[in-house]
Amino acid sequence: MDLGDEQPTRHEIGNRTYIVADVDPLDVDGIRTVSVGVGLWLLGFVALLPFYGRLEESGRGWWLWTCLAGFGLGLLGWEYCRRRKHTRDERRGH
Repeated sequence: MDLGDEQPTRHEIGNRTYIVADVDPLDVDGIRTVSVGVGLWLLGFVALLPFYGRLEESGRGWWLWTCLAGFGLGLLGWEYCRRRKHTRDERRGH
């Protein structure tokens, strides 16, 4: 389906010229991005777990709980993205 709306590859704003690349987005639904973030929060939690005593002594015990909260909130975000993708696919008929 050709809409005949050719977008310029160059934009001149003031004395600067910007070149626009014709590139498809990498991660449209966000599932992969959120999954990586969730994995990194979990990795941080597991990596800090053996140092729980030292963290508490130095007043940095909240680091461990921040990782756990990031993991939990990331799971909620992952589920949201997964449901949104499923809904979009249903509407498109996939």
